[in-house]
Amino acid sequence: MNQHSHDPEVLAAVTGLTVEAGGRLLVDRVSLRLRAGTVTALVGASGSGKTTTGLALLGTYPAHARVTGDVVLHGTRAGYIPQHPSTALNPARRSGALLWDVARRQVSGLPRSARRAAARHRVAEALTRAQLPDGAELLRRYPHQLSGGQQQRIVLAQALLLGARVLVADEPTTGQDALTRRRVAGQFSALAADGVAVLLLSHDLDVVREIADEIHVMRGGRTVESGPAAQVLHTPGHPWTRELLAGPRTSPYAGEAVRGTEVLRVEDLVARHRTRRGRAPVLRVDRLSLHRGECLAVVGRSGSGKTTLGRCLAGLHRDHGGRILLDGVPLPAGVRDRGPAQLAAVQYVFQDTRAAFDEHRPVIDQVARTAVRLHGTTRDEATGEARRVLAELGLDDGELVRRRPGLLSGGELQRAALARALLARPRVLVCDEITSGLDPVARRALLDLLAALIRRRDGLCLVLITHDLDTAAPATRIAVLDDGEIVECGAREQILTAPRHPFTAALLDADDSRGTHVNHAGSGVGPALTPGGRLNPVRTAGGGEGTENHG
Repeated sequence: MNQHSHDPEVLAAVTGLTVEAGGRLLVDRVSLRLRAGTVTALVGASGSGKTTTGLALLGTYPAHARVTGDVVLHGTRAGYIPQHPSTALNPARRSGALLWDVARRQVSGLPRSARRAAARHRVAEALTRAQLPDGAELLRRYPHQLSGGQQQRIVLAQALLLGARVLVADEPTTGQDALTRRRVAGQFSALAADGVAVLLLSHDLDVVREIADEIHVMRGGRTVESGPAAQVLHTPGHPWTRELLAGPRTSPYAGEAVRGTEVLRVEDLVARHRTRRGRAPVLRVDRLSLHRGECLAVVGRSGSGKTTLGRCLAGLHRDHGGRILLDGVPLPAGVRDRGPAQLAAVQYVFQDTRAAFDEHRPVIDQVARTAVRLHGTTRDEATGEARRVLAELGLDDGELVRRRPGLLSGGELQRAALARALLARPRVLVCDEITSGLDPVARRALLDLLAALIRRRDGLCLVLITHDLDTAAPATRIAVLDDGEIVECGAREQILTAPRHPFTAALLDADDSRGTHVNHAGSGVGPALTPGGRLNPVRTAGGGEGTENHG
């Protein structure tokens, strides 16, 4: 944990904040102080009010919200790094466009002959601080061509180009591997050491343990416990805090060795991304198979090719060679060329669920639409089936699922996305980092649920894409990717207890050094954004607004 001055300056204060929207109390009388040179962590389950509280520092609230209480910034402004990085990236522009826009504006006062080099230096420096020292090539790609971890670090680089002393970081380690998470944690600790007040909204308790000075535990919109990090972590007083801090249960797949009929097979797969210089290969898989009743975890660092592999299986990444066979029959490369039965057979659950939902339609309608479109189910029957599956996944509040996506928390929307895929009655379910936005309690529950689904749904098999070895531990088999290639693949016990490849050993060591509970035995400040990705005025001293317009 950080050790800073004994009497740090208060840069932001939230007093008695209450936020109500859509008949739902999102935040209930929350108060906190953000001090220069410290990291304050808000922890709690999905929907507990963490993000609503953090966004209040930027003057951003849900539509038609009723807000009471005070939010004051003292002599500075606040910036925001969103949980879902794609919301900060324009899908129609290359990933580096905003970085260059910001850098050019910052050097506009220099002589014209010096501006280009100065802007380039600023961007390069931001990329290095964001753990992307060789990121020039990534800046030329479009957001959909980047992994979730790469998107996160591009957004962090954007943030580091701007200057503010209050930083709201919303789940900044979501979707990142253990090695990258360690560097990101170090980055926020270094920012605090430079005098920034960091508000960390996180379910990643390892990162919280490592860098937080003060912790506020939230549940149902209220603060149920708060205090110095050491006190909350080592002697928690509230039952909910103790439940959050509890380690994982025994792996739900532990001891199972299901090896049924082969369902899916990959042969000689080479996937490419388009770059300025042409089509560059980013993934090579000679052979990979998936069997009935099996859970295959695909692990690796951010940018290693995990998401590209999953998208190829689901027909969402067309630019690839080789073959993907379902029951021995080749699948067309793209979803547009697959028939309804093939579309239903291989379903994909996205990491960024907000981008996967239409913000203008009720959630239950979008979930039910899958059964109507792929199986010809009547609307009433599909709605009834949607309610049953949503309830099975813990969304049994009928009023909640009738709301639009923007009024659901990230965890609630993630479960709705899983329900939508299950209504297709898939043979293969590809889950891309679906636990990365969940708190420890919800993550354990979801992994248990996935295990139960495989047991109950005859023939279902699961591809679990993850950077987190805690999440991979329940798998029957694990495939490890590094730099676009599978470097090791084998039974879960062998990979976690006797890895053969140095990279696998490095991943295990990184998780162990952070205190992750792997069962080996069995930016600166960024632009303020709304959930839809639109730029918002940056909050300034005294609650006023700046005029940050980045195009």
